[in-house]
Amino acid sequence: MRLSKEILATLGVVCLTSGIAFAADCNTTTDVQAYAHPTLFSAQGHSLLTGNTDLVTTGSKIYKPCDAVTISGKENVVIGRAVKKQMADMSAKMNAAGAGNFDPKMAAMRAGMAYIVANGLNLQQTAPNRYSDVTSAYWAKDEIDRALAADVMIGYPDGTFKPDRAITKAEVFATFAKMMVVTGFDASATPVFNGQEMKYIPDWAVGCTNEVLASGILNGAPDKDEIVNAEYLTIEQVSYMLNAMKANFSIDTSKGVTGCATQYVPTEVKIKLSERLSARTSTVGDTFTAKTTEAATVNGQSFPAGSTVKGVVTGVARPGVGNPGYIEVKFQEIKNGDCKVEFPCQAACGNLDVKKNPNIISRLLSTPVEIVGRTAGVAGRTVSTTAEIISNGTEEIVGNAADALSDTFSLHPLKGLKDINSGIWAAGKGGANIIKTCTTGVFGVLYEITDEFKYFFVPSTTNDSSLNPDEELTIRF
Repeated sequence: MRLSKEILATLGVVCLTSGIAFAADCNTTTDVQAYAHPTLFSAQGHSLLTGNTDLVTTGSKIYKPCDAVTISGKENVVIGRAVKKQMADMSAKMNAAGAGNFDPKMAAMRAGMAYIVANGLNLQQTAPNRYSDVTSAYWAKDEIDRALAADVMIGYPDGTFKPDRAITKAEVFATFAKMMVVTGFDASATPVFNGQEMKYIPDWAVGCTNEVLASGILNGAPDKDEIVNAEYLTIEQVSYMLNAMKANFSIDTSKGVTGCATQYVPTEVKIKLSERLSARTSTVGDTFTAKTTEAATVNGQSFPAGSTVKGVVTGVARPGVGNPGYIEVKFQEIKNGDCKVEFPCQAACGNLDVKKNPNIISRLLSTPVEIVGRTAGVAGRTVSTTAEIISNGTEEIVGNAADALSDTFSLHPLKGLKDINSGIWAAGKGGANIIKTCTTGVFGVLYEITDEFKYFFVPSTTNDSSLNPDEELTIRF
């Protein structure tokens, strides 16, 4: 589904997708590891990415959207990720300003509402500070000024904004109803959510509450019973509403915030992969193709069934003990003959339909070859990595011994002793790495053989860490 440019920036990605179509901005560093088989320690080949990767998975499934929109029948982890980031940013700003302890479960204050809307919609224009209780040092002054300029919120007749006053859920609903354009609902009906009648909804807020309920932006929000029974929403719930609106509506604030969010009908392209993509064997940059199973229209161009869809692997997390891993891909283009169209960056993949009648003949022919290739790869990495460890370790140990002799005969015996200790440490570290490499190598051979047999006999169980040719995917944007 489609996402606004703002949520793309918030999520810090290049391009996306629902367990399928994205690229995360990881800001990582690389720490060389001696894993002959990465699955035991969930490493990416011989390198383990470290740092604030902010990776997200959906349960134990393959899906790891970075800026996908929705995944049918699953929690929208994209919204959850955006909420988490917004909560972290708000907490950091409040702490920096000494504004007290931050708790996402606390009742949303007026300042918090302004912060969420202003930052979430990337509002730029500011209004003059005309409220006596919003000083230049107030932690959310900038966001309040931007919310005021957009006419999202207003102050009180006495010249105050009351930023630290809790905002009722009725007021929150009224604010969101002002931003959204939703049709086809009964504005006068008794508001009902999650099968329960909403409490603390005054008569003036019945219409806007029904509009929010009809929009669906509350459907995945946390603590649904509290949404029904409490007078106030939490900061986390308000953030969820804003990010759900961004994910499920087309957002255009160029003409103001009122009515900036409009509903739309997503475009869908159903495909079958032409090859298997596995979190155990795929690497970033691998390209792949798929074929459409139904006719589709993309950017005004018609494509019949059988058209070619091209993509690239943008991220891999190796599966390991207790960790199914995942693979992320980006769909790049759809082509039929000379007609070619690039997918928009908002392309997201949703439904995954595992066929119950896999091609047994193709599996029977490919499995033995696959086993030989994968086990040979593990064995080769075991030998080569062990040789590399021994070579590097020998060089380091001999170098330390030479330094120890030089320092000792230069009348620096303590430095020489330190060099000896470094050599002993290098020897111990090398030995540990050799053991680790051999262990992961043996484990890897057994793992690959077992996994191939599992893929042959029970292919549906491999969906945790692979995309298979027998599965039908839906690209949605």
